[in-house]
Amino acid sequence: MSDVAGKPCILCCAITGSLPRKANNPAVPITVSEQVESSHAAVEAGASIIHAHVRNDDESPSSDPEKFARLKEGLEKHCPGVIVQFSTGGRSGAGKERGGMLPLRPDMASLSVGSNNFPTRVYENPPDLVDWLAGEMRTYEIVPEVEAFDLSHILQAIRLHGEGKLFGPLYVQFVMGVKNAMPADKTVFDFYVETMRTRAAEAQWCAAGIGATQITVNEWAIAAGGHTRAGLEDNIRLDRDTLAPSNAALIARAADLCAKYDRPVATPAQAREMLGLRPVPTASVA
Repeated sequence: MSDVAGKPCILCCAITGSLPRKANNPAVPITVSEQVESSHAAVEAGASIIHAHVRNDDESPSSDPEKFARLKEGLEKHCPGVIVQFSTGGRSGAGKERGGMLPLRPDMASLSVGSNNFPTRVYENPPDLVDWLAGEMRTYEIVPEVEAFDLSHILQAIRLHGEGKLFGPLYVQFVMGVKNAMPADKTVFDFYVETMRTRAAEAQWCAAGIGATQITVNEWAIAAGGHTRAGLEDNIRLDRDTLAPSNAALIARAADLCAKYDRPVATPAQAREMLGLRPVPTASVA
């Protein structure tokens, strides 16, 4: 067995995102109650991080802090201990609107540290906005999950962390398979892993594959000793002909790969310790 055997693997579930709609897959959770219910099933399947977006009633993306507050409350009530990770992505808002929910103090938040092309537009992350979002995360003690869409983003994350601009331990997620950005290429993936090993050996890393590449990137990450992400935000299918019935089904598929490589699925408590997150407050005893 490889030298990664026995290392717990953190599974992140990207439950909703900004793009998939019920017309694409009826299992996509839109309302807060749907998202909480879907998250609960995903946690039971092995997820320890819930990567969260919120939507409007017409299914369009939103950055409304009130919606995020209701979602956070529901997750903490029905998925006790789970790591709540808010998205500050650019599809649901512009400029500082993207960080308007950070005062709610989620455990983590996504942070894109550079710009890149998306399928039909430029995903803009100018340096001043990156600095402001990182500063808000420091203020509210939120650990960033740096979403790296190419090599420059990995190197930028390492630099920013070294300069003390990112709160907590460094955690980088490779995002592969977005059209017009970095494809799911094994040679590139291996170089990313080596870059983290040689330049930020103390850091944890994760990988996500978009669309049909999800299961491929899941396996690469698990086999290489990293962590991984699955869920309906990134991929609405089990295969070309079959819609994924739930977020839990995609997480269960990743958990099966963990078993293949003799890697236990991390519990939320283990994931919190590995990522340097604050522990869940224990209820006071009367």
